[in-house]
Amino acid sequence: MTNVDVASTMGQNDVTVPSEGYDTSRLNAVRHGILSRFTVLPWEDAAEYEALLDALTEEHTPAGPTETHLVVELAGVLWRKRRLRLAEIATYQRGLQVASDSSRTAQSALVASSAPKPSKIDVAAAIKASAVNTQRELADIDDDRQMTLTAIEILGSERNRAYEDALEALEGGTRDAWAEQLTWKPEDYDTHVKPYTADAASLQRYLESEILPWYDKQRAQIIAQPLVRAQALGESLDPDKLERLGRYEVHLDRKLERTLSTLIRLQELRRTKPPAAVQA
Repeated sequence: MTNVDVASTMGQNDVTVPSEGYDTSRLNAVRHGILSRFTVLPWEDAAEYEALLDALTEEHTPAGPTETHLVVELAGVLWRKRRLRLAEIATYQRGLQVASDSSRTAQSALVASSAPKPSKIDVAAAIKASAVNTQRELADIDDDRQMTLTAIEILGSERNRAYEDALEALEGGTRDAWAEQLTWKPEDYDTHVKPYTADAASLQRYLESEILPWYDKQRAQIIAQPLVRAQALGESLDPDKLERLGRYEVHLDRKLERTLSTLIRLQELRRTKPPAAVQA
């Protein structure tokens, strides 16, 4: 029997992979078929689904409409499992949004903490803060506070240029804040606050009564960030919603297993099926 006759006979009995041209036409039909159109939602990327379908088709090389249908089913299950990941992320994000808008989140996070409690904390900022950023912010605050303490020490000395030297010792932002403070008019101050003037005594009073307490408040907020972040992440957990998503994922996993098992058995039967007798 010639190679052509063998190929012809095997093609009649579906025991070989169809030709490249047939594969291409069949895949195009799948892509534009009903299942493909209704699997990909309007806001999803059809190209990503086609890439998944291409990969599965290349992996399983389906022959005939039944195997092709099973490959499409595999693609549909995997595509829906992808949606589950997005749904899980969305569930947490919705919970984080609720937590970030609630002052009770910060209060709950700090209820057992012995650290100084900030009067107010930005929960949204705490959620976004990483451990590295928190440590960096603490280091910056401590460095700036130390520069302020150095300036206060200079102001308490008997240097001739104590005021100028103290200004140079300050962190740039603190120096700018002092310059802006000096632009205030007497009526801009509260009734119990004595206006500041450009001299050593006023600068020392400003640093001790305004800047050092501000650093302490900022430091307390930064220290609280990891606790508040952990509290917000915990509150974002929606067990009921995630349980429903989990049950749906189990359903998809079972469907995936059944579909793949059916496809493999069908292909094994096709490969082991003896070819029909060739007529003379």
